Parts: sequence; structure tokens; C-alpha cells
Amino acid sequence: MKKNLKIKQQPDWVKMDNLIPAIAQDVNTGRVLMIAYMNPYAWEATLSSGQAHFWSRSRTKLWKKGETSGNILNVSEVSLDCDSDSILLLCVPSGPSCHKGSRSCFLSDNRIQNFEFLLLLQDVIQERILTGPERSYVRHLVEKNESEAAKKVGEEAMEVILASRSSNTELVSESADLIFHLLVLLAQQGVGWDQVISELLERRPKEEDV
Repeated sequence: MKKNLKIKQQPDWVKMDNLIPAIAQDVNTGRVLMIAYMNPYAWEATLSSGQAHFWSRSRTKLWKKGETSGNILNVSEVSLDCDSDSILLLCVPSGPSCHKGSRSCFLSDNRIQNFEFLLLLQDVIQERILTGPERSYVRHLVEKNESEAAKKVGEEAMEVILASRSSNTELVSESADLIFHLLVLLAQQGVGWDQVISELLERRPKEEDV
């Protein structure tokens, strides 16, 4: 969907010789996804389309992030730093931002944070639903009937309640089962985990309410 972004402030192209660093940040997690460069053409293309465009220094051409992989960056907001020589893009990524398959170019496999792990797990679940082998538990759960995933969430929620009366070990295990099946249900219904987080963020107390 085309989205026209509006911003009054303009980059200082003259000072930066028409090439300004642009940082892409996940609007929901705050994780820095990648850094690239923009010139006036990339700037205008991003503002007019609502999708991140950059200028390739190696190929000397304009490129849209995800134009070949499909992993586009939908831009929610654009801002500049105090000197107008750095650009910040708040984005909703449609997939891995790094060309090596990671969500972030700055994230190694052994440093995945808890929330980002859930996003990665969500991607795996979605993949299993769409192209998983017939023996896949996730695929079986979704294809059995429309209410099976929802039923499992109810069952696991009850297991969590019962486990809370016994041991912390069982509570941790049953909570993991609950979250997993909730992710399956969300994926089945076309709802992203990031949407749930966005809803929780909207419920944060405002400063005037504290």
C-alpha cells in the first residue's frame, strides 16, 4: 500500500555531498536493523512510497530494500538528527533485514534477545503452515480443523493454571507450551506477534497518567 510520509525538516544534502547515512530501526522492538545511505532520490522515493529506498554506493544506483528478496521495510516515521545529516527510519520489517538471513545486521545468532526469538519462532511457524512437511506438528494442528489451534491454547492455559500450584519448573514448561500454541493460533488468523506488542505499547501509561 502506498503511503506518503510527511516531514518538514530536510536533510542537509550540501554539507554531506548528497549522501547521508540512514539507520533503519524496528518501530516495535527498538532494534537497529541496518544502516545504508540515502541521496535525494532515495529520500523522495522513501517518502512517496512509504518503503525504504537507499542509494547503492557499489552499484551507483537507487535500490528498494527487499526488491529481490521481498523483505521490504515499511516505514512508519522518518526523522533527522539535530544537524540534519543523519536519517532515522522507524520501520515494520516484512522479514529478515540482513542479507545473511538475520533480522538485524547487528545481531549475531548467539545474542538473540528474548522478544526477537519470538519473532523468529513466529517466522518458523508461518513457514511450517505454508510449506511444512506433512508430518509437521504445526501444519497438522492448523489443518485438522479451524478450531484445533484455539482449543490447544485453552488446554495449555489450563495447564499453566494447574502448574502454578505445583512447581516453578512445571510452570515454566507449561508457559512455554502456551506461548507456542498462542503463536500458532495468531499465525493461523493472520495476526503478527508484533501487532500484539504494539497493542501492549499503546496501553502504556502516559506521562500525564503517572
